[in-house]
Amino acid sequence: MSFAKSRFLPGLLTILLVGGLAYLAFLYFKDTTPPAASISPDKPAVGAETEFTATASDPSGLRGLSVIAEQGGKRVVLAQLGNGGTSPLETTFTLADSGLEDGQVKISLRAVDASLHNFGDGNVAELTRTYSYDTRNPRISLLTGTHNLNRGGSSLALYNLDEKAASGIQVGDRFFPGHQLPSGVHAVLFAFPYDMELADFNPLLVARDSAGNMRKRSIPFHANDRSYPHDVINVPDSFLERKMVQYEEEYPDYSPLETYLKVNREMRKRNRAKLVDISRETASRVLWEGHFNRLSNSKTMAGFGDRRTYRYNGEVIDHQTHLGVDLASVRNAQVDAAATGRIVHAGFFGIYGQSVIIDHGIGLMTLYSHLSQIDVEPGQEVDSGDIVGRTGATGLAGGDHLHFGVLVAGLPVNPLEWWDPNWLENNFFGKLRQATATQ
Repeated sequence: MSFAKSRFLPGLLTILLVGGLAYLAFLYFKDTTPPAASISPDKPAVGAETEFTATASDPSGLRGLSVIAEQGGKRVVLAQLGNGGTSPLETTFTLADSGLEDGQVKISLRAVDASLHNFGDGNVAELTRTYSYDTRNPRISLLTGTHNLNRGGSSLALYNLDEKAASGIQVGDRFFPGHQLPSGVHAVLFAFPYDMELADFNPLLVARDSAGNMRKRSIPFHANDRSYPHDVINVPDSFLERKMVQYEEEYPDYSPLETYLKVNREMRKRNRAKLVDISRETASRVLWEGHFNRLSNSKTMAGFGDRRTYRYNGEVIDHQTHLGVDLASVRNAQVDAAATGRIVHAGFFGIYGQSVIIDHGIGLMTLYSHLSQIDVEPGQEVDSGDIVGRTGATGLAGGDHLHFGVLVAGLPVNPLEWWDPNWLENNFFGKLRQATATQ
């Protein structure tokens, strides 16, 4: 070996060594960031059936993810994923089989990435959440006896709960929310829906606490079936040409007949869904006293629950149900508030035209439709008898009249009951006085 070669090799080895060390240092310090990790749900109280989700991710990949519960010195492994190197990692679990007792529980997540940091052990992410663990269902004490309802009618149930919980009555796929009154008693107005078969009507009182624990119980009731009249309504071209201009902006490319069918079917469905949304603005107390007023000096032109067949040029084009009472008086008659409450809607409302909705508390509202003039604004408080507008023929009305509706949690119910002082005393105010007197 020449002298030049003997001097070259040590230099090359030094370069390789330094380069290798530099590369190892690059790998070591390339990723010094812990994995991103999370535990859900992000709420203070959980139950046995609450589903937790633990996730972790890292650009270097993950060596493992573990979740441990701790309570009073007891440690329980809830989930463990390991050594796949994949990212992200996610696991779901519950505390149902954990053996933990009700009370505070600490849940900790530990995730390790696949980097060379920390002398090859990787970066570690640790996350801890403390929850209140509650496995006991709420207790419901019913305060009212048998609940009597007619198809399309209403009833009031009163009850107590032993803890704070969302509650109400479930009837099929409809839910009627309960409200805690100032006295502490819980009240729920519910209905025998106009479109439900008698055999399917089975109201259940339900309560769900913040941990997700639920209690269901049946309530005593007596339900009466009833039939409603059937009407045939002819739809002339003159009506279509006169009325469909109200809906041209929403249905600009349709003929008057096509627009009418869109409004009578699709818009009607959306309007009724919107009534349920509006019902959530109700006050958690009773805002009125006494029975509800009827439009003065008026004649009933159509009743609640009337089944309607619509014809055009002698052919059937649609079927709908009339869910209010049509009252006719003089043209542009003054419309007064049926009872004390707060205005929650005042303006154009689809098939109902110019309309006012008044909230009377605990899910009960009244609807005044087809108005020619509105004299109130949303948020305004009104007393029984205050003028809210004037009758008209806006929306799908064929002539000047008031469509008066009563709504329970957004579902139209028969107004005749709410005009009847005896019905109100037996089914509402009498129950309310008896229940609150025992508190």
